[in-house]
Amino acid sequence: MAGTLYLVATPIGNLGDISARAIDILRRVDLIACEDTRHTRKLLNHLDIPAKLVSYHEHNESERVQDLVRHLEEGKSVAIVSDAGTPGISDPGYVAVKKAIERRIPVVPIPGSVAFVSALIVSGLPTEAFFFGGFLPSKKAERVKRLREIAAIPATLVFYEAPHRLPASLADCAAVLGDRQAAVVRELTKLHEEVVRNTLTELIDHFSKAKIRGEIVVVIDRNREGVRGPTPNKTLSERLSELERTGLDRKTALKAVAKEFGLSKPEAYRLIEVEKKR
Repeated sequence: MAGTLYLVATPIGNLGDISARAIDILRRVDLIACEDTRHTRKLLNHLDIPAKLVSYHEHNESERVQDLVRHLEEGKSVAIVSDAGTPGISDPGYVAVKKAIERRIPVVPIPGSVAFVSALIVSGLPTEAFFFGGFLPSKKAERVKRLREIAAIPATLVFYEAPHRLPASLADCAAVLGDRQAAVVRELTKLHEEVVRNTLTELIDHFSKAKIRGEIVVVIDRNREGVRGPTPNKTLSERLSELERTGLDRKTALKAVAKEFGLSKPEAYRLIEVEKKR
């Protein structure tokens, strides 16, 4: 009889957030597959659970899954954990789940922390419908393309972002989505937890001046009636150049661009200058 594959959520910061059920499963399984054995060993030591670890991360996922499935088919139980949060959510897990289902191996979720859900509920933005997009692409052209694809989704938008990319990502969000209400949620459940709520352009200004560290979630409101969206497939700079080529002087063209994108003229100018620097 096949064993069971458990997907065990671990704390995203505060170790007190792990559930009693998760602790029990981690004690009972034959093997724990984790992103970083050193990181997970610290958690297991804290819980006084003997380490029975194997690495399972994005670089070895395809190969490691074969070993995990073999253990499961031998009747052994396996838990997958990520460094923080729920495995399979912007972390390894999907490939193992898919393979286990194909082999008719039971898959059981052990619920717990999910960073984007915690960020969403403290953002102050609507929660009845939301779109989680994982990490936005690191390259500007790909990021802008992705934002254009999802701009019209009638739901709150939620993303993960790296600290060094945050100002550029916020600028692209404002340029493509318009100046929506948003929240940047940082270091959830940790000592320096922070939630900054404002418009995208104000958040750009705030985080362009701040030293940014830690795990970050960006939450963005859906487009609201009366806030005009951007011209499809155009950045602020591209649209400005397009209008100037029609014969408009720069001041008039800038005013028109700001109106189209739902921005004030100073905000539009500032975003265009940010775009030029990247």
